Amino acid sequence: MDHGRRAHHMVGLAAPAASDFKSTAATHFACENVSHAFTGERGSVDALRNVAFDVKVNEFVCIVGASGCGKSTLLRIIAGLEAPTSGSVNYKTVERARGGLVVQENGTFPWMTVTDNVAFGLKLGGMPKSERRDRARVFLERVGLADFADHYPHELSVGMRQRLAIGRAVVMHAPLLLMDEPFGALDAQTRRHMQDELLSIWAADRRTVVFVTHDIEEAVLLGDRVLLMSPRPASIIADIPVTLPRPRSFPRDLVHGGPLIDRIWKLLEGSAER
Repeated sequence: MDHGRRAHHMVGLAAPAASDFKSTAATHFACENVSHAFTGERGSVDALRNVAFDVKVNEFVCIVGASGCGKSTLLRIIAGLEAPTSGSVNYKTVERARGGLVVQENGTFPWMTVTDNVAFGLKLGGMPKSERRDRARVFLERVGLADFADHYPHELSVGMRQRLAIGRAVVMHAPLLLMDEPFGALDAQTRRHMQDELLSIWAADRRTVVFVTHDIEEAVLLGDRVLLMSPRPASIIADIPVTLPRPRSFPRDLVHGGPLIDRIWKLLEGSAER
């Protein structure tokens, strides 16, 4: 196996070119008429069409849509892992800020310990070994894995491996955290626990988070806003603020959020029927 190539792919970190950064007031980044098409032996398939929205600094934005509508493609474009066919993603910051990407397949490195997994991105950044291991252990404490620092991924549960993936993204101090259905493979109890863990981390660090999910309840529980995507070729059909006060918890806030959940269901059903 080419460990170097595989590791670079699985980390999911990208730094947009300096020319990609443009200033938009009070906005961390903006998708401006992003379209994307896949071309194969059977022709071209439009995945995204004129997707436009902005995300403010420290916002937690959830993107909801049916499976296969292009949510993951959009997130990869935001991360800089894929180029749009047309349109652009423009960032406010003038630095080469990196975004940490967390996907449903937790993407841990089986040949590395838990500590070395979390510290991997810091190693790529040139941080000395002792410093990166110390920082990794601080974040392992925060995600409840301090007792497993010297274990290997195969010795962890699925939920623990997902916490490890989140810890690896968070430890980089990336201002933007991109999450592609990170809890989709978890059982209901572990999923609720991980949602609480994520909200706790976000409340402490106040990073910008873009969270892709097909679970409406999850989006309402986590997000400041919920963006709804139409079926393919996808566009943003609604941008809905979530006004539930924080901190939030399950199931209390989902009871209060019932009318909003119903509204989102109806909007998604309506777009599917068109």
